[in-house]
Amino acid sequence: MAGFPVALAEYTANHNHIDRMKFQVAELNYSDHFSVRVKLCSATWDVSTLVTADDQIFTYGCGSRGELGRGSCLIVDESLCPPLDQAFIPEGATIIGLASGLQHTVMVLSNGEVYGWGNGRKGQLGEPVEIVSEPRKIDAVNFQVKRAVCGREFTYLVGDQDQGQHVVLGSDKYCVRSQAPESASGWKDIGASWGSIFVLYQSGKLFSWGRNDHGQLAPGSLPRIAKMAVGSEHVLALTVDGKVLAWGWGEHGNCGPDVDNDGDVKSPWSEIQTTDEEGGQTIVGIGAGCATSWLWTDPVESLS
Repeated sequence: MAGFPVALAEYTANHNHIDRMKFQVAELNYSDHFSVRVKLCSATWDVSTLVTADDQIFTYGCGSRGELGRGSCLIVDESLCPPLDQAFIPEGATIIGLASGLQHTVMVLSNGEVYGWGNGRKGQLGEPVEIVSEPRKIDAVNFQVKRAVCGREFTYLVGDQDQGQHVVLGSDKYCVRSQAPESASGWKDIGASWGSIFVLYQSGKLFSWGRNDHGQLAPGSLPRIAKMAVGSEHVLALTVDGKVLAWGWGEHGNCGPDVDNDGDVKSPWSEIQTTDEEGGQTIVGIGAGCATSWLWTDPVESLS
């Protein structure tokens, strides 16, 4: 498959000074090995997982706690990466969701079932509580799952948007289980940092609970949000009027330059400037990872 251009927003840091945001056009190319379209991807600390359009599952990296989902296999090189055995997927079901935490991965199927592998010692992969070295069905759910996200040691699952069923599996550190609301009815999107959970509602309201020692939780005075992206300890939000907001831990420049000496966004959020000498850019997508942030524009030709 030929490469395709995307516009990336990159922050750079030099001697604890964060320069202004710089837009670059990057050419992303699939290798010959991945000659089909990838529809889903996620990553633990040391392992990447890809799902292709025809539901082939590829994992590669280093997984000492079952993160590869390949039994006793500990290391897989990208160039020698056969797909996982798909025998666990029921006939007629397709893969519709994929998420990873620090050392575990979960996969949502179109029939509402969820499978997981990796480190399940905190219960984030259901029972029994153990390291799971191959995809295993998570039975501790009494509803059909539509979406899943993973924190450091927990998994958050939601069901039908109108009915609002949801459950947190795993560690209750930072009260991610015990402080969960009764229902998530009306959810539009969900996200998780290492220790917090975020629910974006169809109304544009963002609700969150869990860890907040770096200001990770959603500020109460946020405007209506169209999209969100949750990183390890920070959040990006695209407002309905096209502004990009960031809050949480931004020591590495992932929240822009407006941070204090501890690397936290000063108050209550930072608005990411998306203008340069040639004028403004329309942001259509946002992404966040481990102390990284991504923005992309449309059309990208305007940046060339």
